Amino acid sequence: MGHSAGLRAGTRYAFQRGFKKRGTIPLSTYLRQYKVGDIVDVVANGAVQKGMPFKDFHGKTGVIYNVTPTSVGVILHKQVGNRYIEKRVNVRIEHVRKSRSREEFLNRVKENAAKRREAKEQGKSVQLKRQPAMPREARTVSTKGNWPESVVPVPYETTI
Repeated sequence: MGHSAGLRAGTRYAFQRGFKKRGTIPLSTYLRQYKVGDIVDVVANGAVQKGMPFKDFHGKTGVIYNVTPTSVGVILHKQVGNRYIEKRVNVRIEHVRKSRSREEFLNRVKENAAKRREAKEQGKSVQLKRQPAMPREARTVSTKGNWPESVVPVPYETTI
């Protein structure tokens, strides 16, 4: 028997509302302001079928290039073969949320600026680059009466 390859094929769980997220959409979704250049995540809301993104763009992060009263235009990159093609998608604001991908980076920039300022006042040099997790320090695993002991194999004996 054939397999349907319709527009929304294979989206049973992707477009499904989350647990305890069903019902009316909160007003904050509609009151949030978007500007050109904002980074957003395209996540389809199954309760609103109008202005829904195509399933390939669900979960992608892009940059807003156009804002209208009810929707936004988002630049996304879609992998086609061995390259990425820029796609411009118009999506209603119910299917878009501000991305938190740069939050950690911006916080780190602010912290580094403060550290640099403080080090400059004290006349010291400070390490601002992130370091990989280093190996743990050497330590002896022994407490009172729990000394390391040598383990040797028991010699083989036949009991015949």
